[in-house]
Amino acid sequence: MRIVVLVKQVPDMERVKFDCEAGRVDRSSAGTEINPFDLNALEAAVSIQEQLGGKIITLSMGPAAAEDALKDTIARGADESVLLSDRRFGGADVKATAKTIAAAIKKLGGADLIFAGIQTVDGDTGQVGPETAGYLDIPHISNVDFISAYSETDITVVSNVMEGSYVKKSSYPVLITVTKDINQPRLPSMKRKLSARKAHIPVWGYEELQDYIREDEIGLQGSATKVKRIEVPPAVTRKGQVWRENVEEAIDGLVEVLKKAKVLEV
Repeated sequence: MRIVVLVKQVPDMERVKFDCEAGRVDRSSAGTEINPFDLNALEAAVSIQEQLGGKIITLSMGPAAAEDALKDTIARGADESVLLSDRRFGGADVKATAKTIAAAIKKLGGADLIFAGIQTVDGDTGQVGPETAGYLDIPHISNVDFISAYSETDITVVSNVMEGSYVKKSSYPVLITVTKDINQPRLPSMKRKLSARKAHIPVWGYEELQDYIREDEIGLQGSATKVKRIEVPPAVTRKGQVWRENVEEAIDGLVEVLKKAKVLEV
């Protein structure tokens, strides 16, 4: 069994700054980490591999620095990793990103199971996983927070959508996006951390994928959408008023506030 896990290196969203005019995240303004939902996806893959065997390959599209994130996935249980990195991939929206990832999976020879986080904390679109499945022409199941059964031929999961929980079963190949509720990612051992430091991470650019995707389908030119501007709303602060001397004035003022807020109907 071949299991592919999609991984993205994201900035620390608590500290990152935004270039509002350029319409992009200033990734140099904060440290980076593996997208938290992708760690849940990797843990799901490792748990299945422990029972069924097979190989786990983590796949990431990003700058050269994303190699560190992929080495971390090896420390956490992945067998191999591939980094998709090429200046021509820059500026890709979800469509171009999904097409590029799908091309890489085809080059790998396909996969029985593909896991991805439900979304990334820097984009929150939740579209890349399902779109990748679409370009691979395979089924996908989204919003999975429980895996109830799996075998060499199929998998059964529980998917929560809106107010409903749905039990879904699929044969392989299938792509599954998971929520944070599916598991608790384990920490890597010191031995695996030290071993992962020496891991070789192949880097694939457009030349390695050109048999599976056209150049006009990647990066900015392959994108159907473009962010022109980012607007960061100002922080909302609680407003207050203090009455110290006149109690009657305070009561009248409070009543007026409640009337305007339509808490009191007069």
